[in-house]
Amino acid sequence: MPKISPELLSVLRCPVTGSPLVQEGDELVTTATGDSGAKLRYPIEDGIPLLLPPELLQAAGAAGSDQHDSQHSAAGTV
Repeated sequence: MPKISPELLSVLRCPVTGSPLVQEGDELVTTATGDSGAKLRYPIEDGIPLLLPPELLQAAGAAGSDQHDSQHSAAGTV
């Protein structure tokens, strides 16, 4: 589990609520709740916090998956 430095955590804020973030395992978690009443969670991948709002994070994951699939199919048709 990559540990985010305290200096970096002190300046990072949730892009949705604007609240400070704390690290819990492989995620950063808001200190305030979002519109749904739940705390928002942001994954840390390869030591990099992915601070996208949840709906954009899901869209980015789907787009990355589509791009990955098209690269494999294009490579197979060469």
